[in-house]
Amino acid sequence: MPVTARREREKQQRYEDIVNAAEIVFNEKGFANTSMDEIARAAQLSRALLYVYFKDKAAIMRAVMLKALQAMETRFTKAFASEEIGMKQIKGIGYAYYAFSIEESDYFDMLTELATFPDPEEPDLVAEGMLSCRQHMDDMMVRALENGVKDGSLNPDHIGDPLITAYILQGSLHGVIMSTRKPKNPNVTQVDSETLVKRAIDMMCYAMAA
Repeated sequence: MPVTARREREKQQRYEDIVNAAEIVFNEKGFANTSMDEIARAAQLSRALLYVYFKDKAAIMRAVMLKALQAMETRFTKAFASEEIGMKQIKGIGYAYYAFSIEESDYFDMLTELATFPDPEEPDLVAEGMLSCRQHMDDMMVRALENGVKDGSLNPDHIGDPLITAYILQGSLHGVIMSTRKPKNPNVTQVDSETLVKRAIDMMCYAMAA
């Protein structure tokens, strides 16, 4: 292997090692309580070398968030591709999001902070990757809704602008999932979480059905 190629591979491996180490520390201590020194120790690197790869702690967190978005994107893609009827595609994406919140809860919790997390001062590859993931997931939901209108499983009058409807579905389902994780209403604790979420998905789909 040429020297240049080997160095690039080693550089990429070190980058991934930093991100993986930081992910563990962030999950244990939280972003606010984690220092660059702790990340450097976890990655078994000097603090100076850490700064060669990342400008600051927020840049590292964005790299971890990109991993979370990619994990969720993979689930959405699989759910979308596994069905042909629009109604089933959008329902499958909803179930995929719920499964993500349970099976990859650390990532789910991390992404709940994404809307308020600071963007980099100038766009970089990580920020572009995050935007690409989010746009792809939005696009899959829009395509599922459009497919449902075309195949007759969804009512076009109930869908309206597919992108707006996709955002409403995202926000509504996220709210239901969050209510099962940190219930403020004591009555919520008396309902099985999976039953509540699946019922919510069924109601949303019924409201859009042809």
